[in-house]
Amino acid sequence: MTNSGKRPRVGAPLTGAPSGYGLGMRAWVNGSLFDDARAAALPVTDHGLTVGDAVFETVKVVDGEPFALTRHLTRLANSAKGIGLGAPDEQRVRRAVRDVLGDSEATLQKVRITYTAGDGPMGSGRGTGAPTLVVVADELEPPAAEVRVVTVPWVRNERGALAGLKTTSYAENVVALAFAAEHGASEALFANTRGTLCEGTGSNVFYVVDGELRTPSLGSGCLAGVSRALVLEWCGGREVDEPFEVLRRCDEMFLAGTTRDVQPVSAVDGRELATPGPLTARCMEVWARRAAEASDP
Repeated sequence: MTNSGKRPRVGAPLTGAPSGYGLGMRAWVNGSLFDDARAAALPVTDHGLTVGDAVFETVKVVDGEPFALTRHLTRLANSAKGIGLGAPDEQRVRRAVRDVLGDSEATLQKVRITYTAGDGPMGSGRGTGAPTLVVVADELEPPAAEVRVVTVPWVRNERGALAGLKTTSYAENVVALAFAAEHGASEALFANTRGTLCEGTGSNVFYVVDGELRTPSLGSGCLAGVSRALVLEWCGGREVDEPFEVLRRCDEMFLAGTTRDVQPVSAVDGRELATPGPLTARCMEVWARRAAEASDP
């Protein structure tokens, strides 16, 4: 139940929630705004919950301004159409983003936009109800100065129905990240079914061989990352699909992603790398300068 008015709120504390969970998070669910995200709820029959029939975007927010929001909303629409949902109303999403950010004075935040198929049967068949739109704002920790990565024995299917779409079907990423943590790393890298380098669980991969900056092509099955596109536009680099083993001979590597920007990799499968190497350092400098020039490049 919410208060009446233009921006309805529910903020009563819940009992039984993990300590700290949801504190400081604001949520918007189908038009209702909740100051305490723990008070927000979806029907247990929502198809995004039961079978992962949903798409999402995570947007970085700096000093109250969403970064590259237009690009993120374009990709959200493409992902939604890719799974047969149709694009959400862009202006409605933008209003929801403004509402959850409100008058927060946090320097660094993230907004998660989730768009599901809505109420549906307990199975893969989709219902006929309206889609569900959920937008959540939370504080964002600055990215680590560097990360260690490992390769995993599982592959991305570049020919699958969800290839290149940002859906909530993330269970294999959960498994891969747990594998990475067990091996002293914080990100996991996948090959695809052809054995070429693809992507991380939540990042695109850039690497340097013979002084050239390279990254897998979209044909590899990797996500068309917003940060990936900006790195290519601002810093150059060649899109090329190479065997997974290229990671054994690259000189530098960095990850690109919404909550990472340009993040140097210090080791891959235990092999130490220059951190940051010269090309990585240049990309970091260019990124910082260009991102400061415009919030919606």
